[in-house]
Amino acid sequence: MKKNIKTMEAIFPMPVLMIATYNEDETVDVMNAAWGTMLERNQVVLNLTETHKTVKNIKERKAFTVSIADASHVKEADYFGIVSGNNTPNKFDASHLTAVKSEFVDAPIIQEFPICIECEFIEYGDCGVVGRVVNVSAEENIMTNEQVDISKLNAIVFDPYTHGYYRIGERVGNAFSDGKMFIQK
Repeated sequence: MKKNIKTMEAIFPMPVLMIATYNEDETVDVMNAAWGTMLERNQVVLNLTETHKTVKNIKERKAFTVSIADASHVKEADYFGIVSGNNTPNKFDASHLTAVKSEFVDAPIIQEFPICIECEFIEYGDCGVVGRVVNVSAEENIMTNEQVDISKLNAIVFDPYTHGYYRIGERVGNAFSDGKMFIQK
C-alpha cells in the first residue's frame, strides 16, 4: 500500500549537472544544478532562479556549458552546489579543477568532467534557462563504438529523498526492444 509523503521533488533520480559560465572578469563560475533536462533534441532547460550568479552570467555572455558530474568528482560537484558565486566570486579556484574555453560558445569547459554540452542561450522563461546545444564533447575513455557508454561515465545523480548522490551505470534492459513482447500480432 502506498503512503502519502511530504517530499514534492518526487521525480528522481535527478542528474547532477555542472553549469559553467564566465564572470564579467573572465573568471570561471560553476554551479551544481539538479533540475535540468532536455527540452527538445537540441535544447536544454535548467530550472534556475534569476538570483543565481550563473544565470546573470548566462544572460550577459549568451552561453553556458553543462557537464555531467561523475563519481570521481562528487566532492567538487557538491561544493559547487553549496557555495554561491554571489558570495564567493573565486569559488572555482578552490576546487583545483581546470577549464578551457569552448571553441563553440563563450563559456568554459571543465576538463575533469567527462562529458560537456555546449549551449547558446535562447531565453529565460517560466521554466528557467533554455539553451540550444551547439556541440557535445566526451572523453574517449567513456566511449564504446564512438558512442558515450553510460557504464563507463560513472555519472552521479541526486536523490532528493535522502540528499544523497548515487553512481549510475548498470544496464538492465534494451530500449525500444524489451517491451515488444507485449505487442499483439
